[in-house]
Amino acid sequence: MTDLVPLLPRQPVPPLAVDLVGGGRFDISAEQPDNFSMVVFYRGLHCPICRTQLRDLEARLGDFAGRGTSVVAISSDTRERAEQTKRDWGLPGLRLGYGLDLATARSWGLFVSTSRGKTSLGIEEPGRFSEPGIFLVRPDRSLYFASVQTMPFARPHLQDILGALDFVLKNNYPARGEVVRL
Repeated sequence: MTDLVPLLPRQPVPPLAVDLVGGGRFDISAEQPDNFSMVVFYRGLHCPICRTQLRDLEARLGDFAGRGTSVVAISSDTRERAEQTKRDWGLPGLRLGYGLDLATARSWGLFVSTSRGKTSLGIEEPGRFSEPGIFLVRPDRSLYFASVQTMPFARPHLQDILGALDFVLKNNYPARGEVVRL
């Protein structure tokens, strides 16, 4: 058996609080977006695909803010690795959280992997780390959207998420996948 349980749309998300690079703390219970909080879980400094995704996210922060969506990216990396990520990847505006406990990652339905050594970036993977996921959370802390992956590949494109937000906000589209019992 596993301790991995998926989150369900329209249900409350689990607690989530991490320290941020540069000071401060992200706590999902303290977020007050107009429409959504977008939580992007990334694999860490070692991941070249995460680097591409977070650079794209940095470039689109204004687009998300314009749609009433706050954004944070979080990994299980140490503070030092997260600081290096922010600096080396050029992410001055992106809130970058670190120190995600793997039990908390599991509570959010994330998959956990073990190290395979150095990546193509020449950076050692941590012993264990969470795989990627993107979550849109309503201001009432209920889940609206989730994309969870077992691999670093084939993530949702941020431009597609922005287009979906436009549709959702224009049409007051409800969260789907909400059925709890069959």
